[in-house]
Amino acid sequence: MTEEQPVLVVGATGYLGGQVVDELLSRGKRVRALVRPKSDAGKLEAKGVEIARGDMLDAGSLVTAMTGVAAVISTAAGYTRNDRNAEAIDTFGYANFAVAANLAGVPRVVLISILTCDQTPHVPHFWHKKLAEDKLEELGVPFVAIRPGAFFDMVTQMGDPFEKGRIMWFGSKGAPLSFVLTSDLAGYLADAVDADVAEGERVDIGWSRPVSILEAAKLASVHTDKDIKVMSMPTSVLRVVGKITGRFMPLMKDMAAMATWFDTGRYVADTSSQARLFGPVPTPEDAIARLAARMGH
Repeated sequence: MTEEQPVLVVGATGYLGGQVVDELLSRGKRVRALVRPKSDAGKLEAKGVEIARGDMLDAGSLVTAMTGVAAVISTAAGYTRNDRNAEAIDTFGYANFAVAANLAGVPRVVLISILTCDQTPHVPHFWHKKLAEDKLEELGVPFVAIRPGAFFDMVTQMGDPFEKGRIMWFGSKGAPLSFVLTSDLAGYLADAVDADVAEGERVDIGWSRPVSILEAAKLASVHTDKDIKVMSMPTSVLRVVGKITGRFMPLMKDMAAMATWFDTGRYVADTSSQARLFGPVPTPEDAIARLAARMGH
């Protein structure tokens, strides 16, 4: 009897990637993690994760890490790092990734993509995900692209909104959006390793209905004694800031483009495939209640 092959997680030291590792381990999977040479892998090693040292910009290290795996899950995103290699990771890095997966004969790649990325050439980090999907398809790599909506957890980055009574936002307060919780997404990514999906399938991920950030704040208010307000930077201001700082801070220009797209009300998931593959789609009420409970409310 041969030992089960590991699942490689690319981006395992990140916020989402770390949760994907935990979800895989809870399902009894062996896990291998691609970790950059200078990054601390101690927490992963303590969980029994096999470490493969490498980098998205080093194609050889990717081939080595991918050899002999059951599947690869990639949550890597240069955009979220906002450093000098950000764009290179999301473009050249994902081209390397696709070539390496092809050379290593990976049975399935689970790619974390972005909702509506194929409609948004004007939003750089969205479009880069679409190009990554295309490269995998072009090379004939068996893959599924998981396309989540906006991470609702980001409203906690400026502190506990249930305690503070406010949510910091950007763009329109009233535009409907599809949201996800990171913990739910991590579970879907782990499940996608064995899910009955067609090669090249793109799967939208969201809640049972889109909500505006104003409606989300109202739902969040149920879990505290405060009436949670939304404080938002208008998209027009973001665009001006992005134009001024774009040369030195491309993230701001990208954020402005993303906020402009959000304002159209078209950042909305079709969750029919999500329901078929992963079970009942969370309602906004349920997801926000679980986030509130996680934060002690």
